[in-house]
Amino acid sequence: MTPPPTAPPRPAAEPLTHAPADTCRARRPGLPRVTELLLSAFAGHRGTTFRLGELTLLAGPSGTGKTTALRAYEALARLGGGAELGEVFPDPSACVPERARPDAQRRRGFRIGCTADGPEGPVRLEIAVQAEPELRIVGERLSADGLVLLETALRDPSRRAVQAAWHTAGATAVTRAPLPDDRLGTALLPLRVAGTTAGQLRVLAAAEQMLVALRSVFPCDPRPERMREPVPAGGGRLLPGCENLADVLWRTRAECTRRHALLVDAMRVGCAGPVADLLAEPFAGGRLVRAVLDRGDGARTTLRRLGDGELRYTALALVLLTGPGVLEADVPGEVPAALQCLTVLADGLDRALDPAQRAALLALAARMCERGHIRLVGAVSDATWAAGVPGATVVHLRRD
Repeated sequence: MTPPPTAPPRPAAEPLTHAPADTCRARRPGLPRVTELLLSAFAGHRGTTFRLGELTLLAGPSGTGKTTALRAYEALARLGGGAELGEVFPDPSACVPERARPDAQRRRGFRIGCTADGPEGPVRLEIAVQAEPELRIVGERLSADGLVLLETALRDPSRRAVQAAWHTAGATAVTRAPLPDDRLGTALLPLRVAGTTAGQLRVLAAAEQMLVALRSVFPCDPRPERMREPVPAGGGRLLPGCENLADVLWRTRAECTRRHALLVDAMRVGCAGPVADLLAEPFAGGRLVRAVLDRGDGARTTLRRLGDGELRYTALALVLLTGPGVLEADVPGEVPAALQCLTVLADGLDRALDPAQRAALLALAARMCERGHIRLVGAVSDATWAAGVPGATVVHLRRD
């Protein structure tokens, strides 16, 4: 396998059904964010570009690659946070396109990447990963405005390193050094680049924009079967499966009364019967906490009695109304909260929801995404119910 070549224009997965309302802000946003997901060769995707807005729905029947796209996004986010390749891809062969043939050295792999927009303008990252016979990054390219800022290539297969070259624009045009083949080179640049020339400063700015855009990601797929039981009181950070929702409510209800009131308003739409409040209460002598609906007439309903749709709706509404300090996300702690934009990846966003719940959840998502500090990429089987929602980007996938 060779490093990624200069990428030709790729076709979008499908024309956008609804374009973002503020296209100027989408082109050059103030906060770093991923605006394109590039799947050159990943599982069932080949030469596919997903253009992402503030609120994006990936729509299509089962088998069209919606979950795969979210998995690729999450993998890029984890690599941007410094995770090792083996942690991110425990089954790398499953990421190789099914009909991909090995080369003369019996090597097969996959290619993924993304574009991050922000103060530095669009910055593109492309990665070539060898999955067989052993997992390693064999090529990486970070570029902006047609200029290659970082490029790596596997020169000696016997060594666990790639040769890297990054833009310097000083007395020497580029700086060369080996980097490990099991980590993203872009994530290592802030530790390797001195920042003494204008070229090096540009490399650092582009790399930091990409890393900030990638790292603030929260994959979320609420599991109702795990949400009904009381949980130990802990740190109050919501897990991807939302099984510790009661513990999080124990914390957030007191910390932000205004957002909690918005959550209760959402519950009145998404849950059967009257809802006066949603709260957590001690259970089993104070060792555990459980979440309950206050019906306003002295009666309380535990989550054990709620349906799957009600529980998923509750969890997703809570996610949209909270932030990085509450969600179990790898956010860049060195970046002020005002300069972060959290991206929620929601597989099966419409799973188990009825029409009223879907509409209310999407309206809530649109309002929160419009504020600019949260984005949502959700996978749905059908998006006709999302027609007319301002700011929603719908990407239609088909079985080929």
